[in-house]
This record gives sequence, structure tokens and C-alpha cells, in this order.
Amino acid sequence: MTIRPFVPWPDKRLRTPAEDVMDITDEIRTLWADMVETMDAMPGVGLAAPQIGVMLRVAVVDATPDRSRRILLANPEVLQASSEIEKGTEGSPNLPGVSAEIPRPRAVTVRFLNEQGMIDRRDFEGLEARSVQHQIDHLAGRMYFDNLGRVKRDMLLRKARKGT
Repeated sequence: MTIRPFVPWPDKRLRTPAEDVMDITDEIRTLWADMVETMDAMPGVGLAAPQIGVMLRVAVVDATPDRSRRILLANPEVLQASSEIEKGTEGSPNLPGVSAEIPRPRAVTVRFLNEQGMIDRRDFEGLEARSVQHQIDHLAGRMYFDNLGRVKRDMLLRKARKGT
């Protein structure tokens, strides 16, 4: 397993939709293992492959304090979202030093390919749901701050530029 470097904002890969995974291969399993190690080395609770420059629809999430519930996803898509919206702080290692309060559905039902290559469907709530939605955004070429209004987004990006 390897800790992989993050693609820095504004690299165009962070704005490019990732490609679907056709099969769960040893290459995908190695990628997942590297992504878990990379996620564990940072303060976040999820990671999408484009964040490390791999343009595949692959993500990992573990929102538990002891990292005991690793969720490995390929081709995740939200099937259903709760009408209850919660705000939570989000950031990204691709744009370090800034974060924002982002509203998202509190619970989602997601379909994805699991480690065995089978189509899985799972309900997520709270921080897990937030992280899964955040990773799905990355896989679609979106950053968390795309969920902000223009003024707030521009302020966040200006602050990030000053910090670098």
C-alpha cells in the first residue's frame, strides 16, 4: 500500500468527470488499498480517485472515529436522498486551508459496485452520507464549494489563493 499525493487545485482533473469501472480487478483493489492508506494519513473521512489523479469512479469512505467501517465504492450513484437537509463543514486536501458549511441531504441511498464486483445498495446517514455525497461530487468533476453561491465560493477561493 502507498500513500499517494493529492492533485492540487485548480488541476483540470478535479473538474473532469471520472470514467466508470467495468470490473473489480486487482488493479482496482490495489487502488482502493492505496486510497484507504492515503485517507488514513489525512484528517478527512473519504477520498475519491480523481483527488489523487486517477480518473476512475472509485471512492473510499470511513467516517468512524476508529476507522472500523471502511466502505469501498465503484461507480456510486445516489438513488434516493432524504428531504431533511443538514449543514456540515467540508474541505478538501486538494485545496488545503479552507472549508465551508455545505448543505446536503442527511441520508441517502446509494447503488455501487462493491469489493466482490457485485451491485450493492446501501443507506447512509449523517457524516457517512455527507462523505459519500462529497466523493460522488468529486467523481462528477465537482468540488464541495460548487454547492455554495457565487459570492461565497469566490470568497473561499480568494482566501485559498492568499494562503498559498
